[in-house]
Amino acid sequence: MKRLDNNRKLILIKLAHTAIWSIFVIAILYVLYAGMFNRVNILVWFCIGFVFIEGIILLICKGKCPFTLLAHKYTDDSSIGFDIFLPMWLAKNNKTIFSILFSVGLALVLWRVLTA
Repeated sequence: MKRLDNNRKLILIKLAHTAIWSIFVIAILYVLYAGMFNRVNILVWFCIGFVFIEGIILLICKGKCPFTLLAHKYTDDSSIGFDIFLPMWLAKNNKTIFSILFSVGLALVLWRVLTA
């Protein structure tokens, strides 16, 4: 019975983790879009701040998402992507891919602001 409860808890964590991840991806892609198409507005600055807060949380947690740390309590599985509903290749390269996209977007936004 405890195993079943742990599986349910893990599924809920994975669902929450995937939902929050999706929100961050939307924010990062919006920063990139705004920089590419000169759509700098208050929402862009909110998204940038949101992503920076995520970065601070990851630094505090030594590079691990708090959902990953929580998921470890309910499974012995520690394979890539055990804590989120993503393809393994994306879970493995997630930080690299979205850090690059965010950096490019941030650079473009700053360039738009500084050359306006």
